[in-house]
Amino acid sequence: MLLLRGGLVVDPSIGFEGEADVLIGDGTARIVSQPPEGVATRDVSGCWIVPGLVDLRAHLREPGEEPKEDLASGLAAAAAGGFTTVCAMPGTRPVNDNPAVTEALLGRAATLRGARLLPFGCITEGMRGETLTEMAGLRAAGAVGVTDDHRPIDDTGLLRRALEYAHTFGLLLMQHCEDRGLSRGAQVHEGAVACRLGLAGAPREAEEAAVARDLRVAALTGAPLHIAHVSSGGTVALLADAKARGVAVTADVTPHHLSFTDEAVRGFDTNAKVLPPLREAQDREALRAGLQDGTLDCVATDHAPHTPLDKRRAFDAAAPGVVGLELAVPSLLALVREGTLSRQRWVEASAMAPARLVGLTPGLASGDVAVIDPDFEWTVSEQTLRSKSHNTPLLGRRVRGAARLTFVGGEAVFDREESGP
Repeated sequence: MLLLRGGLVVDPSIGFEGEADVLIGDGTARIVSQPPEGVATRDVSGCWIVPGLVDLRAHLREPGEEPKEDLASGLAAAAAGGFTTVCAMPGTRPVNDNPAVTEALLGRAATLRGARLLPFGCITEGMRGETLTEMAGLRAAGAVGVTDDHRPIDDTGLLRRALEYAHTFGLLLMQHCEDRGLSRGAQVHEGAVACRLGLAGAPREAEEAAVARDLRVAALTGAPLHIAHVSSGGTVALLADAKARGVAVTADVTPHHLSFTDEAVRGFDTNAKVLPPLREAQDREALRAGLQDGTLDCVATDHAPHTPLDKRRAFDAAAPGVVGLELAVPSLLALVREGTLSRQRWVEASAMAPARLVGLTPGLASGDVAVIDPDFEWTVSEQTLRSKSHNTPLLGRRVRGAARLTFVGGEAVFDREESGP
């Protein structure tokens, strides 16, 4: 057992925010006024003790692309970022479209120290958008949701059946919303920056048109739908309207879409090339407001590690994506410090809401705990990142905020004092 002493506890599951001592052990954590004698104590004064963060969307690359990331490095990076659970996307090689791959991932993760792994299976076989996977088998093997990753389901009838089947088997269906006819060949957001750089752009309507269609299909079926990595202010408005009408829809936003605009790609910085693309300041402000008011339910990193060879290429040939598991906390705490995002809302969006979406019980009582030092300053570098890859616009920058300790089921899986900055 370990007593965390002197921290600020924020646990929305019991409606508590205040300074208190927390006792961790035996698979749980609880606030105590009189700790038992002889228990080991850790002073965490100045830190926040919060339920473990949950990431709905991370690309861990195993099997098939282990030079970019593998389960060991990805789950270790997640724990260092305060994440106690990570949902692995199925776009691996081979893709996770059958129970054997799901079971292999879970078996491998069980041998590793780090965050808990929850796999997503594919919606369609081979992620080809043609034939639905055997969702009952994926669920029985341990999948918590289905998605075709960065590939939208273009066939509306197929999407309807996918929503119905996923709902039947208790799987969260996550959709990347993109009208590929409007975004074909795009490298960045369609706007002034794209024009100045001479790059093909995707209008925000490429996302909004797909979201509008998917919301209609969700309303038709009554099945829950999750919209991944919202990037457009127009999408926020569509979600607000759908929720007001009772559509069972949830959505997430990434730390990089909350932090950057398309200005980040000036100089052809491929580390700022992501999918969907970074958009304009008006979109970023709408995303921030939507996260604070709950229109956007949660934050997901969309952690997408790439090797230098993937990124140090001509802009149109470079792979899209950034790493995010270790950078979510400093990125979001910057918004908390400036008053854009409240501390309570940060905890709800980073821990509570995503936990509920994948069937976890949120709150400290689960034993999933992150101790966050909001004032810890560090430089983002190849030496300080646990991920195998370092593709981020924050590389070389000084940031503020990091996890000091991370516990999964009451067991410590990360300790910054032991592992260094």
